Amino acid sequence: MEEIRNEEIKSLVGAEPEELAAAIAEVLDNKKAKDVKVIKVGDKTIIADYFVLANGNTSTHVRSLADEVEYKLGLAGVQPIRAEGKGGNWRVLDYASVIVHVFDREAREFYNLDKLYTDFE
Repeated sequence: MEEIRNEEIKSLVGAEPEELAAAIAEVLDNKKAKDVKVIKVGDKTIIADYFVLANGNTSTHVRSLADEVEYKLGLAGVQPIRAEGKGGNWRVLDYASVIVHVFDREAREFYNLDKLYTDFE
């Protein structure tokens, strides 16, 4: 029987916002999220330095993606300040300097945060 190895998790405690956002985007990408984007919003709003946006295919996939981010970042020593949207088509994880938005396709198109926060550039 093969022995299961624990994967090495780099600590993100005290990480710079850009590094944290990149780590979150990698987790989402590895979990097959669609259209993962990291948007620098610190010069447009005081609520965060970065948004990480991603799509899931279904409400189950949306939940799975958000749960994976919470789990992997928890292993790296970082917990969200707040998590919203435990069901449905949009989950939000607030890591202070980075806010993660995981949508289904329809919700992402409707709220259009991609355009809202990139139109100022």
